[in-house]
Amino acid sequence: MENKQRLLSLDILRGMTVAGMILVNNGYGESFTMLGHSRWNGLTPCDLVFPFFLFIVGIACYLSLAKGGFTPTPQTLRHIAKRTILLFVIGLAINWFHDALKGDPLGFDHLRLWAVMQRIALCYGAVSLIALYMNHRYIVPLVIALLSGYTLLIIWGNGYSEDATQNILARADRSLFGYAHLYHKSPVDPEGLLGTISSIAHVLIGFYCGKSIYMAKSVEHKVMGLFVIGTVCLVAGYLLSFGLPLNKRIWSPSYVLVTCALAALLQALLMWLIDIRQKNRWSEPFRVFGMNALALYVASELLSIIFNQTGINDLVYNALHTFIIPLKWASLAYALTFVALNYAIGYALYRKQIYIKL
Repeated sequence: MENKQRLLSLDILRGMTVAGMILVNNGYGESFTMLGHSRWNGLTPCDLVFPFFLFIVGIACYLSLAKGGFTPTPQTLRHIAKRTILLFVIGLAINWFHDALKGDPLGFDHLRLWAVMQRIALCYGAVSLIALYMNHRYIVPLVIALLSGYTLLIIWGNGYSEDATQNILARADRSLFGYAHLYHKSPVDPEGLLGTISSIAHVLIGFYCGKSIYMAKSVEHKVMGLFVIGTVCLVAGYLLSFGLPLNKRIWSPSYVLVTCALAALLQALLMWLIDIRQKNRWSEPFRVFGMNALALYVASELLSIIFNQTGINDLVYNALHTFIIPLKWASLAYALTFVALNYAIGYALYRKQIYIKL
């Protein structure tokens, strides 16, 4: 396979991740533990989906910017700025839409400023500029510097404290943006400002994996490169977790390394299975999700808000619960039904070869 030929496995991992994000975000009532986020320290399968997506953003940054030779032309810079702003504004619009359907369309004094799309926007913009203006041999040292600096920050500032008045991450967000504009179901906003530091390191690891994929001469070498990177990060992450526990809420350095490692190892496995062994018939539904990943995620968020505010979720869940008595299984059935609905939207776009790039 030629070095720069598009790899189906990259689309499949993206699709699996987006399908997973939609699944875990749309349970109803009592769900299985694995489909919920860790309350504080720890790691569940649900805690993997967003970091996997940020990892993929890093790979995509490298492969996209490599086409232009990483030259910071005015056109490239305009594209990066436009996309960063668009992603951030879409995130704000989703938060506003939630408030608007609750009957508060003018409640800008308590509009949440941060969320998934906003973090993607900031990380994409930062990593894209780093890719254009920094020698790529310094990417790994930069990752180490960012994670080391963030480690010192959370140690010095009680970053693991569940008391928002003591935790530097919560204190910074409250001081800069005000409590009303933050997430209220956790001591810290899980997509808050300071956590973006380690998230940028996270995307840079994905970027480095993108470089490994791009530079390798064969798919076999791509698989081996990802396997080595994943193994090193996994060992380092779990060793670090003895002093700095895995924690999605604060995007801890150990969490960055472990989730990037698992993403790299899964990507290596998919490459071996799909691009080398050509065992890809099972993967077609995930390709549908992968070709319009961000668009389908945004659609799922809007649909979820509509369903919750109009009571459609109650109707669907109660209908499913009639046949599926255990609450957790009924919740899973509802989530799978919601994923299937978004798949239908994606399949219609896929059949018409409509690919929405956000």
